Amino acid sequence: MKDEFDLIAKLLQKRPPVDKSVEVDVGDDAAVYRPGLGMSQVITCDTMVESVHFSEQTMAPEDIGWKGIASNVSDIVAMGGIPKHAVISLAAPEVWEEESLLRFYDGLGAGAKHFGVTILGGDTVRSMKGLVVTITLVGEVERDCSLRRSNARPGDIVFVTGPLGGSAAGLHLLLREDTSEWIVRYPSLVAFHQRPYPHIEAGRVLSTLGERVAANDVSDGLGREAREIAEASGVRLVIEPSLIPISPETVAYGAEIGVNPLQWAFDGGEDYQLVGTLPAQSWERLLHLAKEKEVSFTQIGWVEEGEVGVYCIDEGKRSLLSYKGYNHFA
Repeated sequence: MKDEFDLIAKLLQKRPPVDKSVEVDVGDDAAVYRPGLGMSQVITCDTMVESVHFSEQTMAPEDIGWKGIASNVSDIVAMGGIPKHAVISLAAPEVWEEESLLRFYDGLGAGAKHFGVTILGGDTVRSMKGLVVTITLVGEVERDCSLRRSNARPGDIVFVTGPLGGSAAGLHLLLREDTSEWIVRYPSLVAFHQRPYPHIEAGRVLSTLGERVAANDVSDGLGREAREIAEASGVRLVIEPSLIPISPETVAYGAEIGVNPLQWAFDGGEDYQLVGTLPAQSWERLLHLAKEKEVSFTQIGWVEEGEVGVYCIDEGKRSLLSYKGYNHFA
């Protein structure tokens, strides 16, 4: 890279069209946009660091861009919101050629377009070692309709919105020495890890249901995310592992290498599905709305009074879930 500003101009060409809510676009010191009438703003920030979140072996530049947007979108979805505007901070080392950075922005732009996000600029600097990407995403949700981890109550149903464990299985596959053979046999596992699809409509169904709903996105494993709901709400979550949806390829790959796929579901993370709770009397209405919007919800347990935590029940026997999940400083 010879010139920072020439690179910025090329990167900006990769953006999807700017939406009508933007009053001042790139070119001034800051962007200006109008929030929707009657909406509250939702803001989140996520960072991806080379050798921590990705490597040349596990993700192409386009995948890094896509996943950077998707991980932030998932946070907005978990609040029941609509993703709107993003700013991107990119710290690039000298070994990252301009072509690779443009490919990164191709993936970023494709993800932004798919999820309806307008990129309003950001910052570009030199990194001494490794690519570092930080994305701040702003979304909107109807006033007083955001989903909260603290909303779970005894008697609620515990649900998830889609299959779990696929991303961790995909990462395991990509880190193998003989990975090329396995990629051909289990392509969906690679996709789960490299190109996640958080379901905006699932969050929207929950936030507009008019009920008390708790939700959390499964970025650090089902065990940790369920525990966060239990702690925030002061309740006990009981999960039946046999009810957890797991894709056929995740099950097949686990069987072939001798790993229980539930381990990936509970401790893996980066599935970007939702785990949540809602009153049992609202479950059938949720399923009806979900069918109309073509999204899925699966009951995996219930909420009860008792010592705060997450318990698993298998063949009538209960055990306290000893979760791991992803922890940057563990």
